[in-house]
Amino acid sequence: MKKLYKTNLLLIVIFIVTSCGGNKEQESAKLLFKSGFEKDVYIDKNLVEGSEDYRFIRGKDKESGFSWPIDILGSSESALHFVSDDGESLKASIESVKGHTGKLSRVMYNRMKYNVSGDTQLTYEVLNVKEGRKDLYIRFWMKIDDNMIGQKDKWRAIFEYKTKDYKDPGEGGTGYRLISFIYTDKDGKPSWHFQGDKDSSNPIWECDTLTPTKRCNNSNVPVVTNKWFLTEYYWHWSNGDDGLTWWKINGKIVGQNKGPTTRGNNPIDFILLTQLYGDSNPKEQWIDDIEIWEGLPKKYE
Repeated sequence: MKKLYKTNLLLIVIFIVTSCGGNKEQESAKLLFKSGFEKDVYIDKNLVEGSEDYRFIRGKDKESGFSWPIDILGSSESALHFVSDDGESLKASIESVKGHTGKLSRVMYNRMKYNVSGDTQLTYEVLNVKEGRKDLYIRFWMKIDDNMIGQKDKWRAIFEYKTKDYKDPGEGGTGYRLISFIYTDKDGKPSWHFQGDKDSSNPIWECDTLTPTKRCNNSNVPVVTNKWFLTEYYWHWSNGDDGLTWWKINGKIVGQNKGPTTRGNNPIDFILLTQLYGDSNPKEQWIDDIEIWEGLPKKYE
């Protein structure tokens, strides 16, 4: 009887430790940044001196208490980057529109009329990252237009990070890029596409919602246009097989990979938190309620 009592007691202790102790990473998740572009947040029209057309978002978000520019992971000089713009193609503004809750909300609006060159894009870049070997969880609400739907073989980039020594094809870089896209196929049907690569021509792995696989743990989640959707990214930083990366749309996994989240142990160099880039124009997007965490919060797992 005593032996049975001790066995049951041990099982109870294990249950309590497992249930209440939880995942240490989730317990220690730390909110690094949060903003919905609320009162006093604005885009500074002055260019960053000596830069290639960088413009700061500034001000303190009165609701979250966080201030712009984003300064996570020891980063500095994070800003909107107007790439290959002629002064007319690209636009960024903070506007009041009906948000994802159905109520009026201040959001960031981005628009591209046309490509000035093949590199024309508008991104919010978290720059000069100093602590680039951290686990991160990122979420924000987004709305995009439907212009590329029905056009065949088009692409649109949404988010990415690059590590140090990431280079163009043929230049022998040892870096790594994580990037998310929307693609259209030969029939103009859109899909979410997620990949990690050595360079833009050499994917290490890739997941596409038009081709669900067990390895990617993905499903045929429809691409959302002209209405708000939640996009989430998480990576467990690792140079080994215990690494993990996933991307969710409205709570559903559209791609994931188990394995390294870098190459050669290179740290993240910069993060393109929001990105307006691709080969179909015009295009536009709205961004709201950004959160960035170190680690994965239990409430968002």
